[in-house]
Amino acid sequence: MKPNLLAAATASAVFAVVLFGSPPASAVEKQHHLGVGGQLSILTIDDKSSASVGGGAAAHYAYGINDTFNLMLEGSWAVVAADQQQDTPETPRTRPAGVDHASFGVGYVIDVLQWVPYVCALGGVYRLHGGTLPQDLWLPGVELGVGLDYQLTRSFAVGLAGREHLMLSKIDTYSSYTTVLLRGEYMWGW
Repeated sequence: MKPNLLAAATASAVFAVVLFGSPPASAVEKQHHLGVGGQLSILTIDDKSSASVGGGAAAHYAYGINDTFNLMLEGSWAVVAADQQQDTPETPRTRPAGVDHASFGVGYVIDVLQWVPYVCALGGVYRLHGGTLPQDLWLPGVELGVGLDYQLTRSFAVGLAGREHLMLSKIDTYSSYTTVLLRGEYMWGW
């Protein structure tokens, strides 16, 4: 066998063992999920030449309505511009140092072996604070997300998730708020 063909055959065999040799994840109704994670946060502000990038933490809870749909509750805290301040009188008063949010909604689980992809839509409230803002700014918004969890055991999972947040009443000023999360969770109630 040629080396490239051997490598391809070996990679295919390993992929097949991982994909088909894993026990099913078996999402079930009435299952609880509680997790935490770290996040990368990117806020785009219309009057700023570059995005405000920072990090924070997030927590989530989900409850399995059935084996496909979960009720979800998420919250996060992030510093997007730790050193943002009113440098000059001309500095716009629209640049927060941090963004916090809490949201509630529904997730759709695509149950595939130990790898569990999902999509979600949530509505909630956002608090922009600090920086050049004269006061805290509370905004309604929606959150659209995707994620991929890997179940280490029946009770523990790790995952990667992405969220796009839309702050509806100030979408012209804060056109995009994106978060990427690396998270872990504990599950019970199956």
